[in-house]
Amino acid sequence: MTYQFVVFSFISALSSLILSLFVSALVRGRRNKKKAVAFFHPYTNDGGGGERVLWCAVKAIQEDRPDVECAVYTGDHDASPDSLMARAVDRFGVKLHYPPKVVHLCKRKWIEETTYPRFTMIGQSLGSVYLSWEALCKFTPMYYFDTSGYAFTYPVARLFGCKVICYTHYPTISLDMLSRVRAHTSLYNNDALIARSIWLSECKILYYKFFSWMYGMVGSCAHLAMVNSSWTASHIEKLWGISDRIKRVYPPCDTSGLQELQLERSIRPATIISVAQFRPEKGHVLQLEAFSAVMKKLYADEPRPKLQLVGSCRNKADEERVQNLKNKAVELNVEEDVEFHVNVTYKSAPFFPYIFLYILINLARLLGGAVAGIHSMIDEHFGISVVEYMAAGAIPIAHASAGPKMDIVLEEDGNQTGFLAEDLREYSDAILNVLRMEETERLKMAGAARKRASRFSEQRFYEDFKEAIRPILQTPFE
Repeated sequence: MTYQFVVFSFISALSSLILSLFVSALVRGRRNKKKAVAFFHPYTNDGGGGERVLWCAVKAIQEDRPDVECAVYTGDHDASPDSLMARAVDRFGVKLHYPPKVVHLCKRKWIEETTYPRFTMIGQSLGSVYLSWEALCKFTPMYYFDTSGYAFTYPVARLFGCKVICYTHYPTISLDMLSRVRAHTSLYNNDALIARSIWLSECKILYYKFFSWMYGMVGSCAHLAMVNSSWTASHIEKLWGISDRIKRVYPPCDTSGLQELQLERSIRPATIISVAQFRPEKGHVLQLEAFSAVMKKLYADEPRPKLQLVGSCRNKADEERVQNLKNKAVELNVEEDVEFHVNVTYKSAPFFPYIFLYILINLARLLGGAVAGIHSMIDEHFGISVVEYMAAGAIPIAHASAGPKMDIVLEEDGNQTGFLAEDLREYSDAILNVLRMEETERLKMAGAARKRASRFSEQRFYEDFKEAIRPILQTPFE
């Protein structure tokens, strides 16, 4: 009895201490809250569209509310206010008005995919709770702004008394993911072993349902949710149930330079371009197979087109994926007609300050010579590369789902702006349509596509972003 009493007393004392430290941290954070907008963006060197949104958002707030400090939570230990300001210019051409405050995070490993070989989605989500606790204990702002999609951090920010704002590029889980598991469809996020097994599929459905419920609960804590497309808006509205707090703000696409390219271009031989990171979900194999099918359908007197696969590799797995694609091209007997442009611009850049300009020049050169741009990711939440094709004058051939279908490849002034496809036959037919178009017809479609691309400009982002955020920043803080 004495032993049990000692154990009980120890557990009670430990629980009281933990609760006391927890409450103390919250009280201290609320008391020392800064008049600032703090952006939760643990990876400030990812170089993608999400990072562009971050710097454009920082700049927009600096312009609209110069009295409010901007801070960035980052796990990149070499990041400094000046280096991040320079990176925004060098990588994205976004000139901030002053350097942001930097809050370094030491616990980023808790949100890394490699930390969770199984149950990755829920592991990373719960890990983000721990990381946000570290962030908010170090610096508590009036406005907590998530630009990386970590919805599980929102209740933590609310506990610290912050107003919660987010820019959501895509939902962590979508209703489409559930339907694919039910249909036993094998895809990059549904292993073939699970797709073949009824029992494993049922277990995964339960896991997804539980996670969807949790995701909806934490997401509903946002005071304002900006989303990047109609598809994302639809899923977030259904999952979070906050339709009155959702604003669609298209991401900033740097199209101004591409729109200066000539619409007239050589079509002998014609070039089809694909711009995407070499990741499994981008569907590069389908592109090769569709291109191979096109080559078999060409008439004897038609010139053989070229396919250019342009993208970056994040790691060794991506490099192996590129090699597999090269092997696939050999297998399909199109290796002489397919070009791979992998990280070329980064390795060839002569001086770091000019990397951004060098990338644009090389990408613009490739896009300026293409008659069509191909995109094959299923449920691409938006599709910046599709907008870039259109701005450059390359007719888009995009997957008939999500952002490209609902927002981008739509008619402009009653004119067709591109093609949508779902399977190998539809992709090959669309490519052949472009290759066999009369020049006047191609120029008409390319011109309409370019006009539509202007709807997704960086200037349009600033206007829509400021309009969405003003009511939150101007509301008296409780």
